[in-house]
Amino acid sequence: MIDFTLAPEHEAIRLKVRDFIDNVIKPAMEPFGHRDDMAPEMHAEYVRELIGLRKKAVEVGLWLPHMPKEWGGMGLGHVALAMVQAEAAKTRVGPWVFNCQAPDEGNMHTLVHWATPEQKEKYLKPLCDGVSSSCFAMTEPEVAGSDPTLIRTNAIKDGDEWIINGHKWFISGADRAKFAILIARTEMDVPEGSRGANTAFIIDLPQLGWNNVREVETMHGPGGHSEIVIEDLRVHDSQILGGRGNGHRLGQYRLGPARLAHCMRWIAQAETALDMMVDRSLKRYSHGSYLAEKQGIQWLIADSAMEIYQCKLMILHAAFKIDRGDDFRTEVSMAKHFVANSLNRIIDRAIQVHGALGYSTDTPLANMMQHARWARFADGADEIHQMRIAENTIKAFTDHGTTRTATGDLPI
Repeated sequence: MIDFTLAPEHEAIRLKVRDFIDNVIKPAMEPFGHRDDMAPEMHAEYVRELIGLRKKAVEVGLWLPHMPKEWGGMGLGHVALAMVQAEAAKTRVGPWVFNCQAPDEGNMHTLVHWATPEQKEKYLKPLCDGVSSSCFAMTEPEVAGSDPTLIRTNAIKDGDEWIINGHKWFISGADRAKFAILIARTEMDVPEGSRGANTAFIIDLPQLGWNNVREVETMHGPGGHSEIVIEDLRVHDSQILGGRGNGHRLGQYRLGPARLAHCMRWIAQAETALDMMVDRSLKRYSHGSYLAEKQGIQWLIADSAMEIYQCKLMILHAAFKIDRGDDFRTEVSMAKHFVANSLNRIIDRAIQVHGALGYSTDTPLANMMQHARWARFADGADEIHQMRIAENTIKAFTDHGTTRTATGDLPI
């Protein structure tokens, strides 16, 4: 039997999250507008309000939904987490208030699995307590971000220390991070393109040799993505995370569930765009009828509704496979590609239905579109996921004479 209903305790959590978003977070954030337009004194008040919201989230038991209970979390599996993230992301600060935002969320998962007890106490505990922040430093400007085996940042052994030199960029959250999980090449004799050449290091910040040279300006303005130049940065052997030569494995371990977490949050944006599209169509009168009565607009609404339905099913199935301990890589790649592209299409349709109003900054849609565009290359570009999906599909047919196992391996 396939049951698509939530367990009663999880449904109660979902409704609790929705109520907290609608009746606590949104009213508290409404007076501030967009943070990029705030004067310094207003921004300081904004930060104080956010910290207060975090304290309220802790008080009502909506803290760390993705983390085990022994680390102060709610102990939710990925299926249950999907409904929390989809509700939380109905407002931009929701995931941060619940302490399940990127990149900290993915780094917490990584530290739970890979860190030593000493590293967990020093780095994971403050993250879980909400008194620290982190970044994940893998992407480089000189090589393809979707192929981490090409990383040029190198770490050279010097006694019980490592000397690191390199260049990172688009490192989200680096400007405020207390530490970084850095991927560097340590095995110089391993051929380029091999998966055993890189090692992960935990870097305390700020630190001599770590130079945050600029915040990368994006199509939606400043976004907290930094360019980092690393010059003769020294770290001790004890700062290796997950063992020497395991940097690629660690990175892929982190990125799989993190990709799906992005999809969970994108669902919230897609639903918001569809809600706005339908609301506008019911209120806008043109050429003898409301937009909602016109077939062309109905097609836009119908296509968007079907895509969101597909997105939800793909996310839930991939989350189910993660929770069950199955190989989930193909399903997550499919979900990441499809949800990212659906998000862009649905927001674009909503802008079309709003006309000039949607193109203006008088509604959230223009900003949503600017933020959505990065979804198609973040955590693996569309083309990389398509390539992997195709490889797995061809392999399934070659091995089994059918592609069924490559299309979800579902009982249908």
